[in-house]
Formats: sequence, C-alpha cells, structure tokens
Amino acid sequence: MSQTAAQLVAALRRGRRDATAEVTVLADRPDATVVRCGHVVAKAHPPGTDPAELAVRLGVAAHPRCAGILLPPVDDDMGALPDGRRVTLWPYGEPVAPDAPDAAPWVEAGKLLARLHAVPVAELPGPLPAMRGPVKAARAIARLRAAALPDSAAIRAVLQGWSGLPGWARGVDRTDHTDHTDHTDLGRTDLGRTDCRAHGDHGAHGHRRDRRDYADRQEVNRLCHGDLHLGQLIRPRATDWRLIDIDDLGLGDPAWDLARPAAWYAAGLLAPEDWDRFLGAYRAAGGSAAGQGDPWPRLDVPARALTVQTAALALAKAAAAGRALDEAEEAMVEAAVRIARYMEAVG
Repeated sequence: MSQTAAQLVAALRRGRRDATAEVTVLADRPDATVVRCGHVVAKAHPPGTDPAELAVRLGVAAHPRCAGILLPPVDDDMGALPDGRRVTLWPYGEPVAPDAPDAAPWVEAGKLLARLHAVPVAELPGPLPAMRGPVKAARAIARLRAAALPDSAAIRAVLQGWSGLPGWARGVDRTDHTDHTDHTDLGRTDLGRTDCRAHGDHGAHGHRRDRRDYADRQEVNRLCHGDLHLGQLIRPRATDWRLIDIDDLGLGDPAWDLARPAAWYAAGLLAPEDWDRFLGAYRAAGGSAAGQGDPWPRLDVPARALTVQTAALALAKAAAAGRALDEAEEAMVEAAVRIARYMEAVG
C-alpha cells in the first residue's frame, strides 16, 4: 500500500468515525487512489488537481441536469491529504465485470454519453473547464519521450502519428483544426483491420469534407466526459448505470468520448457487433457527435489521438516494468504503426 493509500484509508476511517472500519483499496496509482468503506468510496485526485476546477466538476456531477447520467458525490467534505491531494467521497457501485465481456453495457454507455452531450451547459455551474482528454494524450507522449527508450519502429510510428494530429487533439491549441497528415481520414482500412464495411469509400470527398468537419467542431462546445471506457461505468443500484470519474469532465468536442471505443474497434479489440450496439444506442438516444451517416470523418482525428496515446503508454509502461507488450497493447501499437505507414504513403 502506498503512502497516499494509507493516508486515504486513515482519513476515511476518521470521516466515518470508526478507527477499525474495514477498508478496501480499489486502486492505488500515481494518478488515482481509491478506497472503499461500506457504501462509501473515497478518491484522492491526481497531484496538481486545480481545486477550483474540481469544485466546478463536482457541482456539475451533483446538478439536477446530470441526474441519472453522472454519479453524484457524497456531500461530506474530506478536504485534502497531507500531501495536498484533494479527496472526494462517492457512493459505492458495482463495476462492469471484466470476466463477462458478453454482458458489457455498451448500449447503456452509448445512451449515457448521448444524454451527457445534450446537457445544456448554460444551466450548469461554471466556468466549466475544458475537457482534459487531449491534455492527457499529450502527457502520454511526454511520458514516452521522457522514458528515453532505444529507437524503434514502434516509437517512431507513435511520434509520427502524434505529430500529424491537429493542435486541438494534441492539447496545444483548441482553435487549430488543421490535419497535418494531408489526407481525408484513416477509417478502419488504415487505422485498424482491413474490413472497411462500416465507413465505405472516403476518397471521393477529399479535403473539402475534412475542412467542413473541423469547422463544425469549432462550433461545438458540449459537456464531455473526457475519458470514456467501461471502467467508468458503475451500477449504484441493481438496474441502472452511471458514469463516474469527473477528473477530465469539461467542455470540448463530444467525438472524443466516442474515440476510445472507435480506436479499439479499428484495432480489432472491440467486436463489430459491440461497436454497432454502442454507436447505434448513442445515435438512437440523440447523440450527434458521429453524425448519422459514415462516422469516421468525425471520429478519425480523436480515434487516432487515442490510438497513439494508448500505444505510447503501452510502450512506456512495458519498458518500465521490464516486460513485453500484452496482446491488447500490441494491437494498439500495431494500429499506430499502420497510421504512420499510411501517412508516409500519402506524403
């Protein structure tokens, strides 16, 4: 148990006024430490978390407009740990079962995202911070560079894929929507496997459609989760799911919230039927981030960003642990390599 986890356990026991209460450590990482005591979960937020932005995000999670979408926090104020990390309390809920992929709630995830993206931001507490997805992607690339690993085709591919993204997707300029790869979109043909049935032939549309898509994005400032995956869903009761983890919540391009499942699908890690269920449920619930036709013109850039982010973290973590890439990590690195090869092919 890390020092942060020990401090969080002690703080939770004090808050519960029970020095012997049974406490379970659910997560103990540098970016998130989570412990459970009965029906309450305490989370130590990442170092450097802005207290004012966290307060706004907590207010959003508790707001009636987000009822039934985001898990609301427990009212008790836990303050901060001795190391300065902010602590919040949440109701405990059952997570997605990792050993039951057939029961994964992709339909529910799509519906929740559609509802989140439709929340009228003018009615929420503010000022709302920016969605942090692109910033986290940039940190993953910085971590890979800081690891100073020996040169390899995989590392070159990740960095090349990163450099080809527009500034907004790299977290450096929210107004820069220029796609530096000089192509239409990668779709599944180039990002992942060769089956392109889901998006058809994009070649006839050329750069005109890219420019329109980026212009559309400049006008879209929706409430976004920022880090959507199945680990961000829990059931506080037996029949309903809620989104958790507000650290990256904020204003941004809602396509980012669909990008990780899209990247997994493109890399062959998410079954086509699960992708169809997720995207279909999102659209049926009114979600507009992927349009109603071919989704890839809108999802291509964020899906590439999530691909290279995931590949960068995989390479850095595997090297730090002195181990080989696992199967899922290998698939994402291979997808990043395919992106780089495509970029080289189109010049």
